[in-house]
Amino acid sequence: MIAFNLLVGVCLAYVALLFIVAFVAERRAIRGRLGWLRSPLVYTLSLSVYCTAWTFYGAVGYAARSGLEFLPIYLGPTLVLVGWWWALRKLVRIGKTQRITSIADLISSRYGKSNALGVLVTLLAVVGTTPYIALQLQSVTLSFSVFASGSNSGWTLPDLNATALWVAAGLTIFTVLFGTRNLDANERHHGVVTAIAVEAVVKLIALLAVGVFVVWGVGGGPSAVAETMRNSAIADTPINGGRWIGVTFLAGAAIFTLPRMFQVMVVENADERHLATASWAFPLYLFLMSLFVVPIAVVGLATQPVGANPDLFVLTIPLSMGQEAMATLAFLGGFSSATSMVIVAAIALSTMVSNHIVMPLWLSFQHEGATVSGDVRKVVLGARRISIAGVLVLGYLYFRLTGGSAALASIGLISFTGVAQALPALIGGIFWRGATRKGAIGGLIIGFVVWMYTLFLPSFGPDGVMSAALLSEGPWGIGWLRPQALFTVRIDDPLLHALFWSMSLNTIVFLFVSTMTFPSPLERLQGAQFVNVFEHTNAGHGWQEGSAEAEDLLIMSQRILGSDEAQTLFQNAAETQGKGGFLPDTTPAFLARLERELAGSVGAATAHAMVGQIVGRASISVEDLMKVADETAQMMEYSNQLEAKSAELQRTARQLREANEKLTELSVQKDAFLSQISHELRTPMTSIRAFSEILMDEGSVSKDERQRYSRIIHEEGIRLTRLLDDLLDLSVLENGQVSLNEQPGSLRDLLDRAVAATSVPGEGRALRIRRNELAEAVPLFTDTDRLSQVFINIIANAQKYCDAKDPVLRVEVRNIGKRVAVDFIDNGQGIPKKSQAIIFEKFARLSDRNAAGGAGLGLAICREIMTKLGGAIAYLPGQGGAAFRVTLPLNKSATR
Repeated sequence: MIAFNLLVGVCLAYVALLFIVAFVAERRAIRGRLGWLRSPLVYTLSLSVYCTAWTFYGAVGYAARSGLEFLPIYLGPTLVLVGWWWALRKLVRIGKTQRITSIADLISSRYGKSNALGVLVTLLAVVGTTPYIALQLQSVTLSFSVFASGSNSGWTLPDLNATALWVAAGLTIFTVLFGTRNLDANERHHGVVTAIAVEAVVKLIALLAVGVFVVWGVGGGPSAVAETMRNSAIADTPINGGRWIGVTFLAGAAIFTLPRMFQVMVVENADERHLATASWAFPLYLFLMSLFVVPIAVVGLATQPVGANPDLFVLTIPLSMGQEAMATLAFLGGFSSATSMVIVAAIALSTMVSNHIVMPLWLSFQHEGATVSGDVRKVVLGARRISIAGVLVLGYLYFRLTGGSAALASIGLISFTGVAQALPALIGGIFWRGATRKGAIGGLIIGFVVWMYTLFLPSFGPDGVMSAALLSEGPWGIGWLRPQALFTVRIDDPLLHALFWSMSLNTIVFLFVSTMTFPSPLERLQGAQFVNVFEHTNAGHGWQEGSAEAEDLLIMSQRILGSDEAQTLFQNAAETQGKGGFLPDTTPAFLARLERELAGSVGAATAHAMVGQIVGRASISVEDLMKVADETAQMMEYSNQLEAKSAELQRTARQLREANEKLTELSVQKDAFLSQISHELRTPMTSIRAFSEILMDEGSVSKDERQRYSRIIHEEGIRLTRLLDDLLDLSVLENGQVSLNEQPGSLRDLLDRAVAATSVPGEGRALRIRRNELAEAVPLFTDTDRLSQVFINIIANAQKYCDAKDPVLRVEVRNIGKRVAVDFIDNGQGIPKKSQAIIFEKFARLSDRNAAGGAGLGLAICREIMTKLGGAIAYLPGQGGAAFRVTLPLNKSATR
């Protein structure tokens, strides 16, 4: 018999393998080398998360107890994938256009981005999934107990509850490491999906291997096993039509409503065309998983002791035949089934909890609102990690309270019925524009309460949560309120009883309330976008022209998306509006786009609330709604044409106005420049002339005076030469006559040189410079002298113009795609917004002309140098002070 330490070692080695697979996949995704990571095969295999320990172990037990009744578990998903793939395609399209992160996010977004509805669906999903988590804990714990009970080496499991607790703790750590290492704006986890695909292969191979062994190694071949089937009690098991229909419905609904299935099918989908492959490949996978279920059940009943647990035949048959290697492979298959379900379910549920419960609460406690400083990503990731632990704790408590004695299949069907309560609101939301938020809330509440009352709470057993008297007589002796005979309608099967009443009342309330209430403008807008998603591939504008400052929105976005992603988003939006180099206008289109991007990280309802805090809750009007409602094709076309022409005229007028303002400013700067140049040229020349005339009168000048006057003439000559050199340098750069002296160098060395050149004792104010020298270890192949000139100019400007009492300059180096960026950020007041567009012009000087002593040519020269080096220099708004970014293409920062 396998030793306990060896079995644990196998588990740890398998977990390490999965972690390596996930790590490699994540690294490939970060580098943009997606390739096979986005293949339809990986996507299809990820759907196998449907096949949990219930499918691996419980299907055999289900067949042993109820014959062919296990087949609807596979039949439901097959019917949905084959017959309803177009509905799944619609869900995937909605998920992409609306940046959906979970099923709660989708339902919340559809019904006016209602966070109350998101909270309700989240609570339903968490409670509904709790039995399923307990099922996985029970299956792994029982599989350990199988090896312990047959062990000759002396190891036993003294307490199944303690074992389940350790399993829950291990799965918590495993899931946190897998799913919460970073906050993806798309909520896609390439590493997790790849690991799930590997686990899909492992559990399929394990179950097929056990099946082949049972049929040919134990049962005597297909014909002998067939004869055993005919003589088995399974062959005489009657088929319950109502049960078949009910379980098939639940299994089909699970494809839509299980949080883990929504996660892999919608959120993790990279290309909706993959559904075409999955529509036949996943049913084939299910067929292979079910191929040997009945043979294993039949042979197990014939060979195992009377009273043996049929849920564990996959393990006990190989062990009873002395096939320890086969049993270990089967154990790994069951372990894979359990861990894959727990990982994906916990990730999906933690996303829902953080987006719809934690973040709204966090925002409500922040007096400054959405513009409060700090990194929101840390709050979100912390909430998700705690949520994962909470979900596993709930699963363990359910396992502990129920005693872990129920059949695996019954636990799974309880969970299926619970999450199926979201189906009316989901299907109604994507196909019926008349569905309303109040109808969805009413239906969900009534369905959830009826499910809890008739199935979930009774599953704890008599005197568990409900007393035996309440179960048999009803509350306060009211017979028509008995949990398992509601309204005096008695259905012998508790599952069908709960399914009938919960889904019926849920649907009736949803339809009735939706019919009797009128949707808000935002609900109507979202309804049109969801129902007609293939006609409207872009989400409609949900905001009016607001008074929000783009800089406030940028600060908020950087805290959620990260600095680089947020700045790229705002830069692209500004270029689309014809405002390259500026922050974009806060138009309805831009606000809607920003909200969708934020929704990819914190959910639609939270993103809507955060943007609303800054914009001032500017919601859409009925008139705005009518423009996109598409009531008639002619009205929409005419409105769109007028809107496009109006936007084009406004954009042209704005560009002309900005160009005129820029020319006016440049004209003023040019006049100032000419005046300054005249002054700068005249001053040294006057000094040189005056002191030269004095020196010509040799008799009246002492030796000391002669030396002093000569030194003044020399310094003024240097000053005049420097000015002429700057003018000549700029002219040469602009005319393209400069030749670059490219050579290998180090970014750290160039920064050291620039800092040393600007750190002359006794000159100017002391500027503290903060650097990360490890990040600066970037090899360069460029014109090092020219690049040093740029760095020196930026640092010197910070010394001259930073108005902080204790001036500090941060130098940050990072890789952005195929470019290396060096950011220089001081702690002063920064450059005024109106002046940011002209700071790189030749005539630009923003301070008192006599304060700094320059002619305003430094940044213009820097811009020309960076252009010649194949890079760029830009001003970064929204950083709290003056901030400049110098970028070089990656091929310019690689050794040659």
